[in-house]
Amino acid sequence: MNLKHALRISERSKVALVGAGGKTTTLFALARSLEGSVILTNSAHLGRSQAALADYHVIVESREEVDEIFASLGDGVTLITGVERESGRLIGLTPDVLNQVYSHAERLNLPVIIEADGSRMRPLKAPAEHEPPIPDWVDTVIVVCGLSGLGKPLNDSTVFRPEIFSQRAGLPLGQPVTPTALIAYLLHPQGGLKNIPQHARRIVLFNQWDECKPEDQTLLLQNVPLLHESYDAVVLGNVIHGGEDAVVAVYEPIAGIVLAAGASQRLGIPKQLLSWKGKPLIRWIVETALGAHLSPVIVVVGAWIEPIQQVLADLPVRIVVNPRWPNGVSTSVACGLEALPKGVGGAVFLLSDQPYLSVELIRALRDQHAHTLAPIVAPFVRGHRANPVLFDQVTFPALRQLQGDVGGRAIFGQFPVLPLEWFDERVLLDIDQPEDWEQVQRMG
Repeated sequence: MNLKHALRISERSKVALVGAGGKTTTLFALARSLEGSVILTNSAHLGRSQAALADYHVIVESREEVDEIFASLGDGVTLITGVERESGRLIGLTPDVLNQVYSHAERLNLPVIIEADGSRMRPLKAPAEHEPPIPDWVDTVIVVCGLSGLGKPLNDSTVFRPEIFSQRAGLPLGQPVTPTALIAYLLHPQGGLKNIPQHARRIVLFNQWDECKPEDQTLLLQNVPLLHESYDAVVLGNVIHGGEDAVVAVYEPIAGIVLAAGASQRLGIPKQLLSWKGKPLIRWIVETALGAHLSPVIVVVGAWIEPIQQVLADLPVRIVVNPRWPNGVSTSVACGLEALPKGVGGAVFLLSDQPYLSVELIRALRDQHAHTLAPIVAPFVRGHRANPVLFDQVTFPALRQLQGDVGGRAIFGQFPVLPLEWFDERVLLDIDQPEDWEQVQRMG
């Protein structure tokens, strides 16, 4: 994936880059992935030699000079910086000049990308008291981490401001920088999260992923659910490769929406409450979703509200009542989407009558999505589409437009569908008729 796609950046985004280990490369690579006029600037020092990567470099000291730039702005990448005050360093724009840049860019619907941190070419960094200078109007903050710093001693050669990093990460000076210490730093409110505007989307970019040892990659991936408590996305890649090779994977929170509102009229009894492996089937489905780290898990109920609430009472899920459930599945899809928090990357829609759902299948769907950000990822068994299906956030508006007794399959013609070849034919089974339940019981 390229950076624009992976970071979900638009031609109107206002982005700040902080951290170390590839900020400036990311700055220009992201700019080149956008079309039309792109504004780059800095609120911290920027290397003078790096300005040559822009199509146009303009030095300003006043708001009036900014006005002149936008009066004759053309296509391409325009870098607006402060003057050179020390050897090889361009100072950042003052807040009032930076706000003037934003005002013009917002008026013209142009993107602004800011280098808002300095790291003196180290792979990792911790912010001093005055850092990072992130304007309040930024809507996306990317915290860059150079993974070439892992395994190296925590000192001034590896980390800019190592003493502060040591305090934030809980790692003594001189010790090798570990994935655990890096995660602790990223989650510290005065570390990776420092000065990020409350409304801004937060992204961790693990740069130099291909330079990371496999065991360190495993540890970092194991901590993605923990990072999702504070960040909207964890991006893996190496921006120096550029183009479609810049990003390996994007891990975002993926929700689970369990459709459990039906009355089970054909079966004659509530199938959500059938006993499966010693517990109600709906509880089995929900526990499987939680085990696959879907978050949040939303359960949409309608015909059988209280019994389902009772069997799920001790689980960390949100139960949403769909009063319009007799009008068809589309109403439950809409209820589930309405309950989602801002920032989820997608949702897996799960049926409440699929006893052979597995953690492995959900994880495989998530992994396919992380490596592609495909609009729809669906399992196929011997050419037959199965459930559950993962829908990226780009499909949500179309899903909200569904009417009647139809689910997500109704929009398959509107978006590319990435097939996931699956081996277990049992996922094709659901429970509609008494004979379906009898077959499931025989199979065990």
